Amino acid sequence: MPDEVVKWLGEISPTVIVDGTYGGGGHSRLLLRTLADGKGHAIGLDRDPAVSARAERENTDPRLTVFLGSYEQVPKALQSLGLAAADAVLLDLGLSSDQLADPSRGFSFTQTDAPLDLRFDPETGVTAADWLAWHRESEIADAIYQFGEERCSRRVAREIVARRHREQPVRTVADLVDVCRKCVPRSKHHDIHVATRTFQALRIVVNDELGALERTLQSAPDWISPGGRLAVISFHSLEDRIVKNAFRDDDRWNVLTRKPLRPTETEVQANPRSRSAKLRVAQRA
Repeated sequence: MPDEVVKWLGEISPTVIVDGTYGGGGHSRLLLRTLADGKGHAIGLDRDPAVSARAERENTDPRLTVFLGSYEQVPKALQSLGLAAADAVLLDLGLSSDQLADPSRGFSFTQTDAPLDLRFDPETGVTAADWLAWHRESEIADAIYQFGEERCSRRVAREIVARRHREQPVRTVADLVDVCRKCVPRSKHHDIHVATRTFQALRIVVNDELGALERTLQSAPDWISPGGRLAVISFHSLEDRIVKNAFRDDDRWNVLTRKPLRPTETEVQANPRSRSAKLRVAQRA
């Protein structure tokens, strides 16, 4: 939703912009144009080392600095540049095209031989495969139900643990897809892959995505300037609910989008992945 992001963040003429999920840098390049008088600072953060390395090679704009790290580390990034606060902040919580295309990461169902990793930063934490190998059936089922909203979570968890006992643990994308095909009936009304919710749940778990989002939303008013804005693009109901409640329940925010903004039909046709996107914007009181 590039046009909407530029509209809502650019109209306050920011001097310090933060793109907390830098990815391919598309939003950052657009937001650079909104800097007041063409000056100011833009900060990008991403947990993926490949992203920060590519940005370091390709970035030619002296106003933009890209850091390796979660958007939870925005205060440290601001401090390192001698900046007190940000005026405009964007969090785009979706996966980047590069991450989906990387065969070593396990984010795409089409990369069936890929290891079941699912980490944004492959240098820290545990892989999804290791997480499944170490946790009890009840813990696996609870996580898949809570973070994936998968109604067949207990069947999925039971099959994963059964394979473990047969010394055929789930280690690859193909392994987990096969489990889901056996345990999750295909929906009659929605064109969604049977493994979508389970993969989503494991990705959320190994990256602590919802925890990071909640902590960031709670602390953001401390490092966003009065009158500054925070825009968040979410892609599933769990994220959107956290954003909606954080904006609504904290009197340090003035909610600018009473209902989430959705992508236009034109954008969805050009980029089908955007169809589930929801944009919410709030202003620092």
